[in-house]
Amino acid sequence: MNGIINVLKPSNMTSHDVVSFIRKKLNIKKVGHTGTLDPNAAGVLPICVGKATRVSQYFNDFNKSYRGELTLGYSTDTQDKYGTIIEKNEDIFVDEDEIKNVFNKFTGKINQIPPMYSALKYKGKKLYELAREGKTIERDSREVTIYDLKILKNYENRRILFDVKCSKGTYVRTLCEDIGRELGTLGHMSFLMRTGVGNFSIEEAFTLEEISEIASKNEIESIMKPLDSALLQYQKIILKENLLSVVKNGGKITLNNDIIEGYKLNEILRVYAGETFIGIGTIRESDNCILLKMEKVLL
Repeated sequence: MNGIINVLKPSNMTSHDVVSFIRKKLNIKKVGHTGTLDPNAAGVLPICVGKATRVSQYFNDFNKSYRGELTLGYSTDTQDKYGTIIEKNEDIFVDEDEIKNVFNKFTGKINQIPPMYSALKYKGKKLYELAREGKTIERDSREVTIYDLKILKNYENRRILFDVKCSKGTYVRTLCEDIGRELGTLGHMSFLMRTGVGNFSIEEAFTLEEISEIASKNEIESIMKPLDSALLQYQKIILKENLLSVVKNGGKITLNNDIIEGYKLNEILRVYAGETFIGIGTIRESDNCILLKMEKVLL
């Protein structure tokens, strides 16, 4: 059993809890998630089963989309509503036009300082573990891209519901706090739901209850997406079927100029033998030859 399940993770459940649930329902050990979603957040969590676990790392590069809510007036140590209030500003004097203008400023390439309450590591220890010990570590700002930031509803200029599409490594909590500061007040994230990961959308996600029912009917493969469905952002390269045995045995595949036209050196590619998806590869140059190096063989 190999494939990817588009799971709608409920709030108050860790990503690892979802993996454990799927393992139990499918009675299979090789199950993994594709990137942690905060326990308090609901939304899309693609789960890899069987050989699909070997491509889970590539999900990290996907763009993500979220529906979030910014609440103005106070900030917390975790940048969301679950943290301890550290500062208040009850007198909020911002109007709708100001809010729209500031949201527009945060579209495109922006710099963020990752929050202390995050899974990033410092000297082998996760930042949130250090934060719980009362420690604060200096963090460098990182460039991320906000592809789209749209206000859906403005509740009396205090709560703003929005949709955002962003690059990997974006913290929506930090985005909310930064927007609050830019407005001359304080802000935190009061709601978050992940609506998409790459080409996996919330409209096509399955709840745990639905998955449980489908699994009880032994029909789980009917909702599994094929391994290569997660990799559509990478170009496709098709080899002759007689090269399948070479790939299986770890042999070198030399490419001629006709095949490599349109591809770049070191570019990640979906590799097929005929119509069969066989793995992930990159084009490399070695000893004046152009080779296809298989990074992941999924046969």
